[in-house]
Amino acid sequence: MSHEIEKPRTYRKRRRADKEAETRLRITEAAVKLHGTIGPAKTTVSGIAREAGVQRATVYRHFPDEAAIYQACTSHYNAQHPPPDLEEWSGVADPDERLRLALTEIYDFYAETEQMLESTGRDADRVPAVRDAVAAMGAYLTEATSILMRGRKQRGRPRERVAAAIGHALAFSTWGSLVREQGLGRDEAADLMTSLVETAHCSISATS
Repeated sequence: MSHEIEKPRTYRKRRRADKEAETRLRITEAAVKLHGTIGPAKTTVSGIAREAGVQRATVYRHFPDEAAIYQACTSHYNAQHPPPDLEEWSGVADPDERLRLALTEIYDFYAETEQMLESTGRDADRVPAVRDAVAAMGAYLTEATSILMRGRKQRGRPRERVAAAIGHALAFSTWGSLVREQGLGRDEAADLMTSLVETAHCSISATS
């Protein structure tokens, strides 16, 4: 008899947990949508609640503050739109082939996440949680530059110039300028930036 009573109780608990998870996901996706459109600085708890179809109190029950909301948004968005795997780049021995692969993949990533990157970049100085996310992206690009410099033979100031060219090629703003403003395709932009790095290398070799 006790087992017969326990089964409905267990089912109710599981169903309640599932509904809570669904509500949390709906709130998270509403916040992601608003962050990517109007931007984090203009996103309010009331706006998130309205977009998710819940009450403000429900939002606060799942996310007690702005930092918790943004952390959930970042995790959810990054899971759906992961940046290129730096370990995969590390596995390419030839520096020029590695650079070409990296630029192709990072430019695809920028095309996929353009709206969110623009919104968060614009609000980084106004929202502390966004500032942390932008800093994390900066750290990722710094590590990417380091990986793309492996196997290059320059030293001293010449090496700094090559690293600067690679860092410039990896930047979101560079992709935006070449693709959105100048109308180049992804491959054209990657080719141009690869040539920039090669030109830096040649000019350095000629003068060193």
